[in-house]
Parts: sequence; structure tokens; C-alpha cells
Amino acid sequence: MKSGPHVTLADVAQSADVSLATASRVLNGTASVRTDLRDRVMSAATELAYAPNAHAQALAGGTHRTVGVICHDVSDPYFSAVAGGVMKVANANGLLVMLADTFRDPDREVAYVSALRAQRASAIVLIGSAFEDRSWERAMAAELDPYRRGGGQVAAVSRHRGLKVDTVQPDNRGGAAALAKALVGLGHKRFAVLAGPTRLTTVCDRLDGFAEELAAHGVPLSDDDVLETAFTRDGGYEAAKRLLERPKRKRPTCVFAVTDLMAIGALAALREAGVAVPGEISVAGFDDIPVVRDLTPALTTVALPLEQLGERAMDLALKGSGTRARTVRLNAEVVLRESTARPRR
Repeated sequence: MKSGPHVTLADVAQSADVSLATASRVLNGTASVRTDLRDRVMSAATELAYAPNAHAQALAGGTHRTVGVICHDVSDPYFSAVAGGVMKVANANGLLVMLADTFRDPDREVAYVSALRAQRASAIVLIGSAFEDRSWERAMAAELDPYRRGGGQVAAVSRHRGLKVDTVQPDNRGGAAALAKALVGLGHKRFAVLAGPTRLTTVCDRLDGFAEELAAHGVPLSDDDVLETAFTRDGGYEAAKRLLERPKRKRPTCVFAVTDLMAIGALAALREAGVAVPGEISVAGFDDIPVVRDLTPALTTVALPLEQLGERAMDLALKGSGTRARTVRLNAEVVLRESTARPRR
């Protein structure tokens, strides 16, 4: 049976055969609960060694000045740049930062929030995409709601529709639409999109913004034109290899990778196959991580203020929030570089 520091409220509820709301009311003392249900929850919590929400008094007294930062992949330059912004503001305010890597596992993300509650962190910053998953939303809310009621502060980067937390939202949809418009303007009419898992809100927003703008210009994008792979360099590499299996006349003239890392992998696959970029296929990415301007050819992309995303999220967490969650929106900008050009006739 699961036990230890990463046991979550959802684990306790499942073991006690009660709802998340009932388990939360029992363990956080927010409302009266029937005696039999209370006994089941307390028994399950004891058996699983669940750490209850004992951090509220410590937060009120200011005895712990620790910030928990939870990201999807610390090796990804996107996340390291955003985390750098968080740490910059945290350091200026004398806060200690604990960094956790979920490896894009939603259950691990919920478990880390539970662990940070037990560690009495004064703030939690989520800098990964949300998941298009209602069960994940419920489990995360069951951890974050009592944490916030106890005085903890929460801020997130990217769209988290199901969570009532302060959010810094990059313009993923608008940036992708602007990129599509620019690429159509170069004369491209056959596209492929290298997409990460569509259960991630960031992927959905970028894919939808790109496809909708293409449609507005009368350029179709079929299901076969969207290749869903891992949200990594290797994912981009494998997707590009699959594209190259198609006959030349059926290949796209332009490839859009929803992250720069995936675009880097695609460039490697095209280079190995002797396909000229942008002579035969143009390639574009998203994020503008520092390395892409130094590639050969330099990568066309959508630039986000990565460090500023982290800074603003940490600012929100420090300032605290009232009853209504706040949203800060930051713009994206298309940067055309040498990896894209007019298609050959």
C-alpha cells in the first residue's frame, strides 16, 4: 500500500472510500462530518502516514520562508529560464527555493504539492502546463484549496482553467496564430505540425491558434498533418523522421514544432536525411530559448519573455491574493530567422 511523504489527499479519500471533499473536511477541520466517515478518513490517513495540513499556524507566524517550484522538465531550457526568473525574485526577497521535476507526470505533480504542504512551504509556483484532465484538476484542487485557506500562496504559469489560483499566461494561442499568418505570407500552403501530447493545455492552445489562423486563410490542416509525439528534442526528431517517410510530393513545405526543443530535433533529422532547410522544408518553433538563434540555420520562432514569466509568477505569490484569482497576460512575438523562406516553385 502507498505510504510516505508523497501520499496525497486523493490517496486517503480512495482508501477510505469517501469523496475528496469529505476527506478534506475531516483532515482540515473545515466542517462537521458524520462520525463513521470521520473515523474511516482518520484511519486511512494513519495507515498511509498522510501528512495533514499542519502548516497553517507556521505560515501565519512566518516561521518558514520556503518556496516550492514545480516544473515538468528542468532539463528543458524553457523551464530552466522560467525557474530562473522565479529564483531571481525569491532571492531578492530572502526566500529559499525548492525545485521539483515532475517529468510531466500528473500524479507526481499532485504528490509534490502534497509534500510541499507537509514541508510548510510559504508559496508554491507551478511553471508547467496544466493537464486537460478533470480527475487531475480535482486532485490538485483538493490539495491547493486547503493550502491557500491556511495562508499558503499559489501562482501558476500557463493556462490552468480548473484551478482558482493566480496565473501568468503567455499568449500561446495568439503567438501561434501570428506565426501561421507570417508563414502563409511567405507563400506556404502545405504544413505539418509537430505537437506534444494534446492533454497539455499549452499544446492545445498553440495547435488551435495555428490551425485556426491557417483555416482563416483557406489553408487546410488535416489530422494526418498533426504528429503527436513526446514534448522533447527526441520527440521532434522522431516526428520529422515519420514525415520523411512520405513521398516528396506529399511532404509539407513548412513544419511548425510547438516547442523549440522539438524543432531542434526536427532540424537534426532533416540534416541527417540531406534535406535542405529552408530550401526544401522550412522549420519554425515556439519559445525562443537562447540556443535557437545560434543554430545553422537560426530558427524562426515565437519569442516569449521566459524569465519574466517566472518573475511575474513569483511576484503574484509574494503579494498574495484575495478571493478572486488574478491573471497576468504577457505577449508573444514572431521572430523570423533563416530557417524559414519562400517555398520553391
